This record gives sequence, structure tokens and C-alpha cells, in this order.
Amino acid sequence: MKLASLKSGRDGQLVVVTDDLTRMVSAADIAPTLQSALDNWGTVSGELEVLHGKLQSGEIDGETFDQAKCHSPLPRAYHWADGSAYVNHVELVRKARGAEMPESFWTDPLMYQGGSDTFLAPREPVKMPQSEGFGIDFEAELAVITDDVPMGVTPEDALQHIKLVMLVNDVSLRGLIPGELAKGFGFYQSKPSSAFSPVCVTPGQLGGHWKGGKLHLPLVSELNGDKFGEPNAGVDMTFHFGQLIAHAAKTRPLGAGTIIGSGTVSNKLDGGPGKPVAEGGVGYSCIAEIRMIETIQDGKPGTAFMQFGDRIAIEMLDDKGQSIFGRIEQTIERA
Repeated sequence: MKLASLKSGRDGQLVVVTDDLTRMVSAADIAPTLQSALDNWGTVSGELEVLHGKLQSGEIDGETFDQAKCHSPLPRAYHWADGSAYVNHVELVRKARGAEMPESFWTDPLMYQGGSDTFLAPREPVKMPQSEGFGIDFEAELAVITDDVPMGVTPEDALQHIKLVMLVNDVSLRGLIPGELAKGFGFYQSKPSSAFSPVCVTPGQLGGHWKGGKLHLPLVSELNGDKFGEPNAGVDMTFHFGQLIAHAAKTRPLGAGTIIGSGTVSNKLDGGPGKPVAEGGVGYSCIAEIRMIETIQDGKPGTAFMQFGDRIAIEMLDDKGQSIFGRIEQTIERA
């Protein structure tokens, strides 16, 4: 099943979407918003599945689906926590600044809680007051949405609480991160509003590509129209989503509609740093990573962070080349 939220009020209008993302039908008679559906998932998910089946079979005509009219599936959420499941990415960050990586990073996930009151729509520009010094970067990630999760849930049981999967552009301001981390109290100004894919899907919709809490397909990023990365999201993922959810729920329950991010998708190459797509590698899911590799190899970075007018697109395709979640397309603009 595929769901989306059309722009309407603060929390959007829930619609069910065909698998090929061409048609939709309102789900207002079942649940007016996605948050309402998640609050009552055990009751309404079956009705939503039936509606999806009727739309998919043609029993219901529906209307044309336009991704540009979508907000993020949850335009705002009670809880958004982003992990760093691809430890290869973390290792490169630390190596580039000459810091050793603690062994615990391979067994205990990193995670921060981000702002969730002002998510961006998937085709909404990223507006910043300035570009110089901010180090504007994209981060192509996956995320899951849960129902109510009990405190102390096991990683295995946590997988059963994953109700929907989607893509993320977790915007980062790299120029502000070092100063914030130096205070010893985490991110805030350096993590502005994130954007999510037009569509979210149930894990069952992903078929055999969804295995063990990981999605085994390439995540494609295009920067200014050129392919920047296509790493496989199921490869080199140190912590699966069940482990990330269990980490978040260790000392508190998670409410329905909690979003858990994977962190920047990152693949190794022959046990070492990846290569750009143009050099036969799978590229990167953020600019920071190629800058890290340039620093390690050349002593300094050569790739610039994003400037006003730059464009980022993030998408994942199935085996037939069909977009699964729709396409995030954003431009950097001056606020």
C-alpha cells in the first residue's frame, strides 16, 4: 500500500496512491490525516488496504496523482529521531579530522532528536539566510514510521512496529556543526527542517527487497542534474531499523507517528572509501562524504557545499525502473 498527504491545513489530507504513482483516491472517510491513521492503525489499516486494492484494480477510477501537490507524508510529527546506521560514514568523518573512532560505535548506534514541527514538502525549496559559512549539504536517507512502541522493546519485536517506509533529505549545515558539537550538547541550528518523499509505503509493498529491517535497493541522488550517488541501502548498514527503534525506546515509549531515520546511506568499496559514480563507484549520499575522502587522499577537500540555485533530487527505483516513493526535488534559495 502507498500513502501520501496532499497539502491541506497543517497536517495534510490523506490519500491512497497506485503502485505506479499515477492515480489517487481520498481516504478521508477512513482517516483524514496520516497521523490519524497511525493513531488507529490496527483498526483502519485494513480499510486502507481494501481502498488501495480497489484503486489498483481499476474498480475505483480515482484522480490523477501529482507529486508536486504533496507535503511530506507527515507534514509535522510528534517525534523525529535520526540515527547513523552506516558506520562507514561516521568512520570517514572522524578519519578526515584525524580522530579515532571508538569501538562502541560498531555496537551502540548514534542518534539525535531533530525538529519535527516544520518538515518541508518534497518539492519545497530549502531556504537559508546565507550560503557562505553555513556549509549547506543534503543527506539522502531512509526512514520508517512506527505505531506505538513500548519502552524496552527488543530489536526483533521492534520490526513489527514499522508501519511505513519513506525517503529523507536530512538537510545539514556542515559549517555550524563543529561549533555546536564542541559545546557538548548536540545539534540544533545545524539541523534545519528535513523533507520526506511524496509517498510512504508499507514494508509488504517492498517485497523481497525488505529483509531484516533493511531495504536492499540503491538510493539515487542527483546534484544539479548529475548522478551523485547510488549506494545500496541494504549494504554496509551496521544497524537495522529494529535496532534503531529499540535504541530510541530504551528508556521511553515511542508514540504512533514516530519517524526514525537511517542516517546517510554509505557504501564501502573493497573495504575502503567509495568512489564517485564517474569513476565507477556508487558515489555518495552527501557532499560531506566526498569532501572527507578528498581530505584523506589529497590533504584538503575539493568539492564545494551547496550554493543558492543548486538542485538536489533523491529517489529510489524498483527492478523495473519505476519510482517507489516518488521524487524529492529541492533547490537552495535565499530566505
